[in-house]
Amino acid sequence: MNDIQEVLLDEQSIASKVRELGERISHDYAGRDLMLVCILKGAITFTADLMRKIEIPATLDFIQPSSYGNAAVSSRKITLKKDIEADVAGRHVLLVDCIIDTGETMDFLMKRLRDRGPASMEGAVLLDKRSRRVVDVPVKYIGFEIPDRFVVGYGLDYAQKYRTLPYVAVVRT
Repeated sequence: MNDIQEVLLDEQSIASKVRELGERISHDYAGRDLMLVCILKGAITFTADLMRKIEIPATLDFIQPSSYGNAAVSSRKITLKKDIEADVAGRHVLLVDCIIDTGETMDFLMKRLRDRGPASMEGAVLLDKRSRRVVDVPVKYIGFEIPDRFVVGYGLDYAQKYRTLPYVAVVRT
């Protein structure tokens, strides 16, 4: 792990924040038909932990956009590798991602899903790299705001490596 420069968020900090977000989501969506949409591949770890902290019934589906490939910088051209299978019409959709930086991917997916008539559409992210935002996307649930550094771990990768780290770290690219 010589590529790891520093641990930005340790396991305990992440677990505490995920628990807090789960409590807020449970409260906000009590009595509603909640559907979590996990943005693959990066958000799988966050989504798995978050859904176990949500104390109300919720369904789960997956969507997979692509804009990075194996690079550290987005190509800025978003394509959809996998769409959700469920009907979102009339449901309360929570789009879950590991990180938001430019906002382009979240914006693209929210617009795509909004066209299908959900009762509501919100975003949840573990990490917010607000300094890189180019599209103003409202995200209701944010774990941590982080500096503009390339991070890996807890589902985030660099060339498909480091996803399995239990913490978020800055990596040399």
